[in-house]
Amino acid sequence: MKHFTKSKKQLFEEFETVSTGLTDEEVEKRRKKYGENKFIEKEKDGLIKIFFYQFKDSLVIILLVAAIISFFSGNEESSFVIVLVLILNSILGAYQTIKAQKSLDSLKKMSSPKCKVIREHEQLEVDSSELVPGDIVIIEAGDIVPADGRIIENFSLLVNENSLTGESNSIEKTDEILQYEDLALGDQVNMVFSGSLVNYGRAKILITETGMSTELGKIATLLDQTEENVTPLQKSLDIFGKRLTLAIVILCIFIFGIYVYHGNTVLDSLLLAVALAVAAIPESLNPIITIVLSLETEKLAKENAIVKELKSIEALGSISVICSDKTGTLTQNKMTVKKIFINGKLDDEYSLNINKKIDKLLLDSFILCTDATDTIGDPTETALIHLTQKYDMSFRDERKDSKRISEIPFDSVRKLMTVLYEDKKGKYIIFTKGAFDSLITKFKYFIDENGDIQNINEEFIKKIEKVNNDLAEEGLRVLTFAYKYMDEPKDLTTQDEDSYIFHALVGMIDPPREESKVAVQECIRGGIKPVMITGDHKITARTIAKNIGIFKDGDMAIEGVELEKMSDEELENSVEKISVYARVSPEHKIRIVNAWQKLGKICAMTGDGVNDAPALKKANIGIAMGITGTEVSKNAASMILADDNFSTIVKAIITGRNVYRNIKNAIGFLLSGNTAAILAVLYSSLANLPVIFSPVQLLFINLLTDSLPSIAVGVEPKNEDILDEKPRDPNEAILTKRFSSKLLIEGVLIAIFIIIAFYIGLKDSALKGSTMAFATLCLARLFHGIDYRGQRNIFAIGFFKNKFSLIAFGVGFALLNLVLLIPSLYKIFGITRIEAVNFLQIYILSLIPTILIQIYKAIKYR
Repeated sequence: MKHFTKSKKQLFEEFETVSTGLTDEEVEKRRKKYGENKFIEKEKDGLIKIFFYQFKDSLVIILLVAAIISFFSGNEESSFVIVLVLILNSILGAYQTIKAQKSLDSLKKMSSPKCKVIREHEQLEVDSSELVPGDIVIIEAGDIVPADGRIIENFSLLVNENSLTGESNSIEKTDEILQYEDLALGDQVNMVFSGSLVNYGRAKILITETGMSTELGKIATLLDQTEENVTPLQKSLDIFGKRLTLAIVILCIFIFGIYVYHGNTVLDSLLLAVALAVAAIPESLNPIITIVLSLETEKLAKENAIVKELKSIEALGSISVICSDKTGTLTQNKMTVKKIFINGKLDDEYSLNINKKIDKLLLDSFILCTDATDTIGDPTETALIHLTQKYDMSFRDERKDSKRISEIPFDSVRKLMTVLYEDKKGKYIIFTKGAFDSLITKFKYFIDENGDIQNINEEFIKKIEKVNNDLAEEGLRVLTFAYKYMDEPKDLTTQDEDSYIFHALVGMIDPPREESKVAVQECIRGGIKPVMITGDHKITARTIAKNIGIFKDGDMAIEGVELEKMSDEELENSVEKISVYARVSPEHKIRIVNAWQKLGKICAMTGDGVNDAPALKKANIGIAMGITGTEVSKNAASMILADDNFSTIVKAIITGRNVYRNIKNAIGFLLSGNTAAILAVLYSSLANLPVIFSPVQLLFINLLTDSLPSIAVGVEPKNEDILDEKPRDPNEAILTKRFSSKLLIEGVLIAIFIIIAFYIGLKDSALKGSTMAFATLCLARLFHGIDYRGQRNIFAIGFFKNKFSLIAFGVGFALLNLVLLIPSLYKIFGITRIEAVNFLQIYILSLIPTILIQIYKAIKYR
């Protein structure tokens, strides 16, 4: 296409667009023509393929073969039910897989990047997938380039194109025409490409290619874009599952041998052994975990925490340190100018006189030394725009009357923004705003109370230092303003940021969020250390941290300069005492995270800038700001805060802890119930009793009591009392000795009452004994789901709190009783008619284990 060789005029003509953007009607036409600006993913497996995939399990194949042999041996009913139960299991497995896929797809949509586009004279923020060729897009430091484009206005743009070119260094961009037609991508310096990272500056670009037509899209066609979402918990469970399967298979082979030894046919013994293995192996565990994690991810998104990967949900429960930015996260991010120091005097925001030259110049700098509007932009800058509106000034008119010639954008190292303007009188003036510490050494002059320009002196420096400290003590964020005139225009460099006239100190308030104080208290209650990190003055940061509850007596507050002087060992020794880091650059955040991690802590770190990305990746959980965050920070993070609110992090941690607890409870429910079935079969085989369960009964028990009740346990609603626990050790095995002992005890307890029911029925016949044992195991496992809804007894938790649990129990109870009451099903399930007294015995025997467990819980957690 050679867009880099064309003039701006040629490009506008080719793409039939203008600098003020496309119309909505034109955008819609182009979207139909070019499609969405996203990669076409590999087609996912369909429902039928997913359904048949469920039959790949070797035990299921053995069972199918056994069912076929059984059919030709004259036992058609039993074969039919085995096949039917396996089909129902596969339907349930396919549903679980599709549900998990849909949840993951919705998760991708929630975390898709945004971009700033100009349409019909207005600057809008849209999803990057909505871009079309011909759109005018603004990119700036921290953004991910949303599509291929030609630069039409450039302001010191530096872009990292490592993903395309392999070049690690940032490339300096231009908006000039390039003469050579054959240029490599890395040499097309007036172009930007999808997926590149903007490291510095800003630019206005005309979108030339979208979606699969971009350079990255061409590469994507060579790759499979879809990735398998397997979490660390699932990986560990896969290993555990394989070991458990091996143990169960060995046990089933042993049981098979015993039944053959006692005179049963090889086919009957094989059917029973395989059915027991299928019933005992918790094959639904991984799909259940995916569903639970996906459902909780969707719930979190509704609570403004967008978790990008399922594995992050697991890690949230282990967080022991939260290093949080102050502005917007702990505070309201609603900056308001409160005090202004100008002409040697400190007054409120209404003290400026628009008819006074120096005051009017300050108001001009509020408008010109910013890229914000009254609705879009950094809250600090929008606060300045709002103040000028109180003086009846229009930022649009002011920017039309003055021409921006050059600029040095704000960055987190310099902590300054500088612009060069030509005003309507033809004068050239530089405005700079930024941190007091960054500008204090760059002043050459100041304006006294009479409006006269004086050489800077020690007395005045001490005066403004005192004012700065006093404002900081009040919890105000202080911005410093400076200016100077130039004889002629030029491209600004950092060397030009010197010899300034001191203009003003502006004190702003960003009140703490009301919910922050409560959230901090909840952190401390949960054994989590909250730490504040900010670019503000140390005194300001400490004052706000104290008000919120982060900074306590005996804690330390340090600045970036002090941090740089500390060795890594000194930082490790002090890090647990430091609650506030002020004047910190993003590079310092990596050291802070590293120090905590060396102490064995799981650390969450928040960030919003492009330079925060390394720290967000280094942290166990990187948290990007959804409102103020750059696309680079969002890309590097594990979680995005849609509301930039600290309390949302705490909600996410509570969810993470509950999810892990629920998953562990689901595992416990499955394994304890399966243990009961194995022990009952093992006892009957060793005692040379009649067969306690038929293969069909075991498969029915598996279908009835594995999936729905375990999912119900997995989606138990959040319980705030989980904050009374300490953060869990992520390296701790799921099956600890204590947990394994608990499972075994519960399995033995249920097995005892199954065997009692078996003996009661055995007095009449072997068939009645099997019926009683089958019904007791089914119902005992359904009741046992209540035991795994939480650590406390069911009355403390709330019986009706988990409606899905009641539905799962109701469905299982109804199906079991249908089987017991419909005579035409007796032969199929290998059962016989039982009396009303037997029903009562089954209900009592199956309920006793749950009653005993609930009494134990009531005593333990009294």
